Amino acid sequence: MRIMLVEDDDLLARSLCDLLRGAGHAVDHVSCGEDALLFVTHEPYAALILDVGLPDINGFEVLRTLRRRGARVPVLMLTARDGLDDRVRGLDLGADDYLRKPFAPEELEARVRALGRRRGGDPTPEVTIGTLTVNRSTGEASLAGRPLDLRRREAAVLDALATRAGQIVVREILQGEVFGFDEPVGQNALEVYVTRLRAKLGPEGPRIRTVRGIGYMLDAR
Repeated sequence: MRIMLVEDDDLLARSLCDLLRGAGHAVDHVSCGEDALLFVTHEPYAALILDVGLPDINGFEVLRTLRRRGARVPVLMLTARDGLDDRVRGLDLGADDYLRKPFAPEELEARVRALGRRRGGDPTPEVTIGTLTVNRSTGEASLAGRPLDLRRREAAVLDALATRAGQIVVREILQGEVFGFDEPVGQNALEVYVTRLRAKLGPEGPRIRTVRGIGYMLDAR
């Protein structure tokens, strides 16, 4: 998934970015609420991790503004506060989940995975298309019961296509979900990963179609 992290503690932000990227996600990081509003309004994020205590406008106001603008991105709020009132306020403003600092890395990863499944409209971690099974929680996939050896970016592309099987995924949207804005991306990088996936799926797996000039589609069979 492509995730926006809004956190003004640089040390914690670097740690969380490394953690999430290591789990296969593309992560963009900003340290203030105004930047969060700018990027989340215009980019296709699968999840937003939002700190409450920001230096300009607090996380509650960021969330309130996003929901007023119609943004439906799932939001996980982070806070060092332990008050019930704050948790209730965040949930009432449209947060999907709440996590108090300090937290275990495994818990953050699990909550992010749950947000991603919620965004896709299906709470189950596995997606099955014909002989292909994709586990969205682990990033692993199997074909006819055989594990597929996928690199991190290949798994991200396959997840994005599998959760929309039978639908055209616009190239720019797919690229935006797989790569962060501060990552150097070659002109043909996405095509390289799609080509590798096609080779690994082979004739047994569902076909990845190129819709010329638009994007890609994974056959829903």
